[in-house]
Amino acid sequence: MENFTNGLGVEINLKTEGDFLKIVETLTRIGVLSKDNTLIQTCHLLHKRGKYYILHFKELFKLDGVSKTEIAEEDILRRDGIVKLLVEWEMCEALADVSGGSLRKTKIIPFKEKSKYTLKQNYTIGVKSTQ
Repeated sequence: MENFTNGLGVEINLKTEGDFLKIVETLTRIGVLSKDNTLIQTCHLLHKRGKYYILHFKELFKLDGVSKTEIAEEDILRRDGIVKLLVEWEMCEALADVSGGSLRKTKIIPFKEKSKYTLKQNYTIGVKSTQ
């Protein structure tokens, strides 16, 4: 079977079916913080063809065919750092090596503090981007 992500993202296995929604919610609270207390979500959980992937939002733009999207090494390191964190929290297992991941410039907002921030997504799964 062809890998529809074309090598983008990190395939994961969920520990339980209930972990899907936990991971989706957790990812809304992990990203880059702007000066106005807005957290921009970095990664998303994609479920496609019975498989699960963590992708940086720029990788999702690439999958949508947005040719002007530039994915920097820092973006991939951040994505891998986030996957590594989810693995450490025992929410999933990574099917690729993410040992080199980095959480540099990444903010993790505790659930109980999320009302103090504006949470923003640059990508919405299910809505094809035209950027």
